Amino acid sequence: MKRLTITSTLILLFLFSTQLFSQELKCNISVNASQIQGTNRTVFENMQKTIYEFMNNTVWTNATFTTDERIECNIQITINSEVTTNEYDASIQVQSRRPIYNTSYHSVLFNFKDTDFKFKFDEFEQLEFNESVFTSNLISVLSYYAYVIIGLDFDSFSLEGGTEYFEKADRIVSNAQSSNLAGWKAFEQNKKNRYWLIENILNRGYQPLRECYYQYHRQGLDVMEKEATQGRNEILNCLELLQKVHRNKPDNYLTFMQIFFDAKNSELVDIFTDAYDNEKARAVNILSEVNPTNASRYEQILKGK
Repeated sequence: MKRLTITSTLILLFLFSTQLFSQELKCNISVNASQIQGTNRTVFENMQKTIYEFMNNTVWTNATFTTDERIECNIQITINSEVTTNEYDASIQVQSRRPIYNTSYHSVLFNFKDTDFKFKFDEFEQLEFNESVFTSNLISVLSYYAYVIIGLDFDSFSLEGGTEYFEKADRIVSNAQSSNLAGWKAFEQNKKNRYWLIENILNRGYQPLRECYYQYHRQGLDVMEKEATQGRNEILNCLELLQKVHRNKPDNYLTFMQIFFDAKNSELVDIFTDAYDNEKARAVNILSEVNPTNASRYEQILKGK
């Protein structure tokens, strides 16, 4: 009887520790290689499995996550061509989302398509991240986006809470400077790349953007279930922070600003469609100024449902 009790206790402790120290990410992986003809399809199946295990089993932080607290994200890799044996030209779409307090709703934090993604993959290789060195473009790109995802999630719960993880992403960029691969450098034709994203995030001149991530989610969306007007007002105030950044530097290549609106433009329409007329007008004026690409979409706010 005593033996059974000890065994049961050990099982409970194991289950508890497994739940308490789960990895940070709950990441769905999709590898689309439909454009590649005449290649053994098991290579891409193994690629998807290997990337899945890397993203979900790597311990990225020292923070404690329960199973239910893992950050939900999706990564879709589209293989455009096979450059040489086991070397691929691809794009990678990365999306993450965050639960909103007291609701079943999840808000998109990050939605980004990176078209500068060339990498090598050997069918049975194991991916292992080393923070100190550039080992491969596949590992570096995946690790970079893992830290951006984690950093934005932390920023949405506490003011500048993701700094430590953004700095890790920045170190990955620094390590990648020794490579001749696109996406990592300042002087590239594509300004919406990995270099400029993390530069914007850590640039103190754009600090209001990070403040907005916190205010928008923690003080805005998280209170809207009980206090809709208060939550909307906080979101309006955070849009004024973005307006301040825009007016200080009206740069079409402000990557972090673009990414915010890539994730939020539809949600913003939903938020303000039911607002008071004065709130609608204020929101549309700001949004049309700072994100003119989606100005016609924001005009829908004034029409209501």
